[in-house]
Amino acid sequence: MARTSKKKQQQQSAWVSLFGSCLGGSSGKKKAGSGKVRPGPRSTNKHGEDDLERGSVASAVAGQRMSFTDVMSAASDQELSVSLVGSNLHVFTVGELKAATQGFLDSNFLGEGGFGPVYKGSVDDKAKPGLKAQSIAVKLWDPEGTQGHKEWLSEVIFLGQFRHTNLVKLVGYCCEEDHRLLVYEYMAKGSLENHLFKKFPPVLSWSTRLNIAVGAAKGLAFLHDAEKPVIYRDFKTSNILLDPDYKAKLSDFGLAKDGPEGDDTHVSTRVMGTHGYAAPEYILTGHLTAKSDVYSFGVVLLEILSGRRAVDKTRPNRERHLVEHMRSWLKDPQKLGRIMDPALEGKYSTSGAHKAALVAYQCLSGSPKSRPDMSKVVEDLEPLLSLIDDGPSEPAMSVASQEDARKERTARRKNGERESSNGVHRHKARSPKKTDRRRGPGKSEEFWEWHMPGKV
Repeated sequence: MARTSKKKQQQQSAWVSLFGSCLGGSSGKKKAGSGKVRPGPRSTNKHGEDDLERGSVASAVAGQRMSFTDVMSAASDQELSVSLVGSNLHVFTVGELKAATQGFLDSNFLGEGGFGPVYKGSVDDKAKPGLKAQSIAVKLWDPEGTQGHKEWLSEVIFLGQFRHTNLVKLVGYCCEEDHRLLVYEYMAKGSLENHLFKKFPPVLSWSTRLNIAVGAAKGLAFLHDAEKPVIYRDFKTSNILLDPDYKAKLSDFGLAKDGPEGDDTHVSTRVMGTHGYAAPEYILTGHLTAKSDVYSFGVVLLEILSGRRAVDKTRPNRERHLVEHMRSWLKDPQKLGRIMDPALEGKYSTSGAHKAALVAYQCLSGSPKSRPDMSKVVEDLEPLLSLIDDGPSEPAMSVASQEDARKERTARRKNGERESSNGVHRHKARSPKKTDRRRGPGKSEEFWEWHMPGKV
């Protein structure tokens, strides 16, 4: 018994020393250590499958995760220390991550979001005890960006405890002086946004798009159905990452919120997100529910179907806002050809595409109560995988689509969007201390925030 108690104290002590000083966002003098949060017992089902791999919450105490609110309001070091036991997160120093990315080299630059730039790196099996050799993606905090310490902490708390096949894996983090970094598994195919809108070859087939939609829906359904539900709040194509097999994984939990529990119907927050994806009732009231995510999923599903951005200022005024322009068409099978991405060249199952369009139509309802739950969305979309036909569909569909393609090419030329021969833009080298905030050509997403007094 004494040995067990001593081991527990060591676990708590290690967790507090490695992470506890970061909870307040202060620039403490302690440097992050090179250890990792010690894992707790990992449960298996009757078939011997690992619960974490099948998709469950990392168990800290009696199988129940600590919410973001729990961690921020924890009354003792003990409560804080157990919050990520079982997560297997590794703690890195800035020096280690600088070495892993070759000094945040220009050629390793992957992209940039509201939190800061992201670089590719690699670690060998000697870097950390228990860490296998692998490619990683390192996200640096940009002090001039739209997100900060709270979003960094949110990412660690949520992804540190969740494991699901459709959520990106958080390998570890760095909290050293004023530096805040996040370390993820490397997703070889990049974001869905790049494949849909940056015209990186090859064009995503209908079967691949549908698989991505189903995978992303499963990720959201897992969050919503958790014992302590989570609202993702920033669901969009740039936050859907793809592995080498094009499996979809949700990333960037900086804006995620604990969902309402008990008799509560919603969570009141500042209105934050990306223009074109947020549910109308959330924008108007700041009331956040799981149905807000469902609306955002509907926007992304429409983007997957049409190959068009949620907001595209290069198009005529009446076509700039995708949902306003196309939602009414989604329930009309006669207008399917006007919706579908011309890049598909008519190669899709007509019945499958129409049923997917009806799901998008329901998700985009102006009334939250009329939208389906994400578990119902999965139930409706998954059977469509058996209807996949990537062969040519009716000729009439590609006639209208070719005209849309011509208009799109013209608009892109007028907008001056440049694409390099290998589909990658060159960027100036960045350092952890100072980041170039200039966006690359064609970057149309606008991150916005409406402040509401007293909301967090």
